[in-house]
Amino acid sequence: MKEQLESLLAAAVATLQQQATLTADVQPRIQLDRPRDKSHGDFATNLALMLAKPAKMNPRALAEAIIAALPENNLVAKTEIAGPGFINFTISQQQLIDQLEHAYQDAHAGIQAAAQAKTVVIDYSSPNLAKEMHVGHLRSAIIGDAVARVEELLGHKVVRQNHVGDWGTQFGMLLAHMEELDNADLDMELSNLETFYKAAKKRFDESEAFAARARELVVALQSGEPKCRALWQQFIDVSLSHCQEVYDRLGVKLTRADVMAESAYNDDLAQVVADLKAQGLLVEDQGAQCVFLDEFKNKDGESLPVIVQKSGGGYLYATTDLAAVRYRQNVLKGDHLMYFVDQRQGLHFQQIFTLARKAGFAREDLQMDHYGFGTVMGKDGRPYKSRDGGVTKLADLLDEAEKRALELVQQKNTQLSADEQAHVAKVVGISSVKYADLSKNRTSDYIFDWDTMLSFEGNTAPYLLYAYTRVNSVFGKAGVDPSSITAPFILNDEREIALANVLVRFNEVVHTVADKAMPHFLCGYLYDVAGAFSSFYEACPILQGDDQDVRQSRLKLAALTAKTLRQGLELLGIPTLEKM
Repeated sequence: MKEQLESLLAAAVATLQQQATLTADVQPRIQLDRPRDKSHGDFATNLALMLAKPAKMNPRALAEAIIAALPENNLVAKTEIAGPGFINFTISQQQLIDQLEHAYQDAHAGIQAAAQAKTVVIDYSSPNLAKEMHVGHLRSAIIGDAVARVEELLGHKVVRQNHVGDWGTQFGMLLAHMEELDNADLDMELSNLETFYKAAKKRFDESEAFAARARELVVALQSGEPKCRALWQQFIDVSLSHCQEVYDRLGVKLTRADVMAESAYNDDLAQVVADLKAQGLLVEDQGAQCVFLDEFKNKDGESLPVIVQKSGGGYLYATTDLAAVRYRQNVLKGDHLMYFVDQRQGLHFQQIFTLARKAGFAREDLQMDHYGFGTVMGKDGRPYKSRDGGVTKLADLLDEAEKRALELVQQKNTQLSADEQAHVAKVVGISSVKYADLSKNRTSDYIFDWDTMLSFEGNTAPYLLYAYTRVNSVFGKAGVDPSSITAPFILNDEREIALANVLVRFNEVVHTVADKAMPHFLCGYLYDVAGAFSSFYEACPILQGDDQDVRQSRLKLAALTAKTLRQGLELLGIPTLEKM
């Protein structure tokens, strides 16, 4: 409905331009908002206020002209001018009912495909394989996964890229430690990568001979020495299996096939440097090969360097990221490259994107965006740590989530069997961790709080999962298949109308999530759906009363609510439960 109304307003502006009320060069950005107070209508626009100055008109007079110029339509039931020149629109109830019917019949609750399908390459998770995944890897994995799910549902071809760190000097240290152990000890120590890394680091710090061997192994690794590569591959395989276990528990759609590690670009790095040199972009600075971009300057006004090769000949993240841009454009045929990486890397990606275009590695119409995110914080206002003050492994965090959720389930529902309780606890625990993150603005830090995320009140996973089971239970009581209702929607009570107005916003919200890469909009929307249903459920008896048409309509509203909640939670990577 929002898109239809925007088209009507665009047509009205065009009419006013033909009438010379507005000049032909006026190209307004039509902004529609939903008033908090429903007495002000379903949509409002400040279009008249924006155009009053170029039109040299009083805003209220221009608002009247815009309304008069609207094409004839069945969408708008009423218009009203408010305040200095806002225009409020009330949508006709028949349009609302038509939208509800479409969403009820549609497999995805009314979500429409994007106008133009693209190939979207999404870089997310991307842990360093030297250690096990920790809490700092949580946000990239689940935010990237949610956006990938949304992009796929909108009809885009999504190519997931897990750009894992599997190269560099620290791997020499790890390989040197692997050399010192026999096979039995090695297998045992690799079962805990965090412990293995600490042991290797201790040896590196204490023994100069060990450190020298580690540096030798880095050179051997990068030159392709077979024995060294075999050891490295063994470590990588173990590391990736640890990652996959976490992805599977989190319900993140990443597999081994999506891994495109730093090492995969190794053969192209020299060519990246050679191509930059051939274009006259390289400058040698203290032995290092750099590109100085005028677009990025320090506080003294000096251009900041992008270092692509160290003085000793080694390559950097920038070199690998430039090679990745070329690969994602030329091999993966990406139209839009999306990077879900900590926002502290913002300058790095701005420089990479700018240099990639300047060097011709990225065509002009290639869309490249870095979607940064904030930090998971403890209650002390510092990055979240384990009880002993160390970095919390993700696997341990998820264990704790399931344990706490099981205690909660056992307190609330003793009628479930032990197996059922364990299943509910797993879903609630993991979902609570994910939803607590996804429901926060991507760009903000947030406080990790077990009590808040596992609460059955407020905008939380337990609340929404329970809301879904509550809606679904209606059909068990009625003995009705929710997809079998053929009666029309009837909207008489204000709570029915309020729920209907929320339900038809689903498509709009999902497209907003795709446009802004902000899953918290979807979380807020699903919370609104659950709240609107609760108000409807309390005020409008579904299974009582003699009017069968009203009963069927309310059952249909409940069915569409359940479908919307289920589809929305699925886009967030959260499974639903039939009972809790």
